[in-house]
Amino acid sequence: MNLIQESFQRLYPDKNLNYKTSIKYSGRFKPYNANVQINKFNKSLKFNLSKSWRQTNKEIVIGLIQSLLIKIFKENKKTTNIDLYNNFIKNLHLTIPIKQADPLLLESFNRVNNEYFYSILEQPNLVWGKHSVAKLGSYEYQTDTVTISSIFKKSPGYLLDYIMYHELLHKKHKFKAKGIRNYHHTSTFKKAEKNFKNASQIEKELKKFCKKARFKQIFFNM
Repeated sequence: MNLIQESFQRLYPDKNLNYKTSIKYSGRFKPYNANVQINKFNKSLKFNLSKSWRQTNKEIVIGLIQSLLIKIFKENKKTTNIDLYNNFIKNLHLTIPIKQADPLLLESFNRVNNEYFYSILEQPNLVWGKHSVAKLGSYEYQTDTVTISSIFKKSPGYLLDYIMYHELLHKKHKFKAKGIRNYHHTSTFKKAEKNFKNASQIEKELKKFCKKARFKQIFFNM
C-alpha cells in the first residue's frame, strides 16, 4: 500500500480508491507547497509535492494528502492527520531562516511591530513583489514571507505600514481550517484590522493611491 492509498483508506475506510495514483517530489515548488492533478479520462491522480516534504514526518504528509483529497472529492472531512498538517503549516515560521529583509520594508515592519504588536512578533522575510495594483501584499506561511507590491516603494509611509499591518495580521492569526476551505479573514482578523490608526481614512487614501498608480501603469504601457 503506497502513501496515497494509505491516506485515502484512513480518510474513507469503507470506500475503494478507483484511481491510479502517483507522487512526484519537485524542486520547482517553493518549500512545503503541493498540488494534485486529476485526470478523469484515465482515472488518475498525480500528487506534486515540493522536495521539502521528503524529510517530513509521514503522519504530517498523510494529512497533506488527505487535505488535497477532500478538496478533490468535495467532502467536509476532519482527521487527526489533517489537524497535524494544519498545525505544522501554522508553526513553520519557527524553523524558517530569515534571509531577506529589504531595508525600507524592515523599517516599516519595526514601526508596525512596535506600535501594534508590542514588539513581540518575530520578523518574517520581507521582500518587494511586482508592480501590482491588484495584489497589494501577501503573507506566505510556508516561507514566512511578507511580500509587498513595489508600488509602495514611493508611497507615504503610513500607506506602506497599513499594508504591512494587514499582512502581519495573517502571520499572527494564521488561518482557520474548516472542511475543504481555509478561512484567512476571520471575524477576529477583521476586528483586529480596524485597530490600525485612522483605518477608515487610510482606506480612502489607499484607493486614490492605487487608482493613480493604475493610471500611470496604463499610461506608461501605451
